Amino acid sequence: MVRNYTDEPVDAAVLDRILDAGMRIPSAGFSQGVFLIAVTDEETRREIATLSGEEDYVGMGMDPWISRAPVHVIVGVSADVYADRYSEEDKGGPDGPLAKAENWQVPYWWVDGGAAMQNLLLAAVDEGLAAGFLGSHRMPEIKTLLDIPDHVSPIGIVTIGHPAPDRKSGSLKRGRRPDIIHRERW
Repeated sequence: MVRNYTDEPVDAAVLDRILDAGMRIPSAGFSQGVFLIAVTDEETRREIATLSGEEDYVGMGMDPWISRAPVHVIVGVSADVYADRYSEEDKGGPDGPLAKAENWQVPYWWVDGGAAMQNLLLAAVDEGLAAGFLGSHRMPEIKTLLDIPDHVSPIGIVTIGHPAPDRKSGSLKRGRRPDIIHRERW
């Protein structure tokens, strides 16, 4: 996770490879209900930064990393796409148990969206770039700004660019919890 970037743009071919890697993910039933919106326009990125509370980050002594990142990739998912896929005959038909999103015990669109986000982060690093992930409490406004359809729910924003020196998160001082990995049984 990087929270500062240089002003150097990301090459279009490199961005295409990162976006392609972002979509090489598992997809329940090959539903393909994960969507990526790549934003490189400077004014739009500034608006996203404002909606994402960049002023608060800067107020804590961090750099204006959101607006400075030359690429924002908004990851979105659609429960409707998954329900539509699982209403097809090979997945249970229109009366099948998963033909309605509310019937899913595990909403795999969120899982698949997280996989896309992780692939974007790793692909950026593989390309010699840096990346970070942020959530925004103002996703409805970001949806409006980017004309994201009603059936798509943004899960967050991946910032991508050339790394600049940054201030590490104070949360890292917590260290890794010792009780998160188990073998054979809990």
